[in-house]
Amino acid sequence: MQLRMKQSNRILSTYTADVSGVCSALYEMGGMTVMHDASGCNSTYNTHDEPRWYNMPSMVYISGLTETEAILGDDEKLARDLVDGINGLHPRFCAVAGTPIPTMMGIDLSGIARLVERRTGTPCFGFKTTGMQSYVVGASMALEAVARRFCPETPKKVRSGKPSVNLLGVTPLDFSVTGTVEALRSLLTENGYPVCSCWAMGSSWEELMQAGNADVNLVVSSAGLTLAKFFREKYGTPYVVGIPMGEALTGEYLAEIDNAAETGENRYPVKGGKIPTNGKAALIIGEAVWAASMRRAYELSTGKPAKILCPLELDGETLAPEDLRITGEREIGAEMAKSDLVIADPIYEYVLPKGISFVRFPHEGYSGRIWRKEIPVFVGKDWDTWWETTNF
Repeated sequence: MQLRMKQSNRILSTYTADVSGVCSALYEMGGMTVMHDASGCNSTYNTHDEPRWYNMPSMVYISGLTETEAILGDDEKLARDLVDGINGLHPRFCAVAGTPIPTMMGIDLSGIARLVERRTGTPCFGFKTTGMQSYVVGASMALEAVARRFCPETPKKVRSGKPSVNLLGVTPLDFSVTGTVEALRSLLTENGYPVCSCWAMGSSWEELMQAGNADVNLVVSSAGLTLAKFFREKYGTPYVVGIPMGEALTGEYLAEIDNAAETGENRYPVKGGKIPTNGKAALIIGEAVWAASMRRAYELSTGKPAKILCPLELDGETLAPEDLRITGEREIGAEMAKSDLVIADPIYEYVLPKGISFVRFPHEGYSGRIWRKEIPVFVGKDWDTWWETTNF
């Protein structure tokens, strides 16, 4: 896999930060999540990164770090404020996540979390987020931390019929709130696969704690892979990586769920193979599991090859050696010029070389709410319907 980086972009944006990934992953779990920052990270999160903010309450706060505290240090104030918040709100747990300023201060959030837990008796997490990594890193560490701390030793029920599943790595940053999560649940249940839990949208705490009962875990974003590996370690549950996009891929995907349940082996129905070098391939830009699923659906639909450009840190174990890991704007434009078709968030169209076809696919974790109304439902037959509208 080729790794290339540049230090600055003139036009392209950044992906949602790791601190917002923590908040998004924990939003529906009944905990109190605090961003340790002066201000600004909270408004960015609730206006651009969190579509549930206006119709689903959650205890997400900012610590109100002052300039004096940043220069002189006052960890005890943060600890006192967290204790006061816990005593007043009685959350299921408390999580405090770092941003750039506390990162430069060298603050020990894990140590503060342990101190607050001793004072209150409430489970506390300190996440070493920096604001300099992407949301997939923050969401990944948050989901795994909660499961490691709370999920009980649950004996598996005897399976009758199709395997039961968990959905891992589900946040609005990758799936938005336009119906894809609901469609994915329906697709599985209609084909006889019971959904035990969804980490972490649309499932109650009690459902999340029954994750050990599932026969197979479905990793539907790279943020869910660490959690899948933990469940593999704790319960022995195999996992399947990918999203069932399009009717053709759905058939392969469901068969791999059955294979994983029967053999106990992890399955990768969207894992990239060797990309033909003769002729141009389509270029798909975005989060690795989504992009790999899009590539497989595109190949099955058109018979043409595609290559992935993933600007994020985690690859979901889905990328081929020829796929790209690039963040530099100039290099991304150069890779676009080698393709005949680019599928990506609309922001990428602003650096698209002339003469290259472009298919818009907005990503909430990149362009926020700007083009949310354009985000299609992208599982099962709905992907086929969307693809037909692109006229490619």
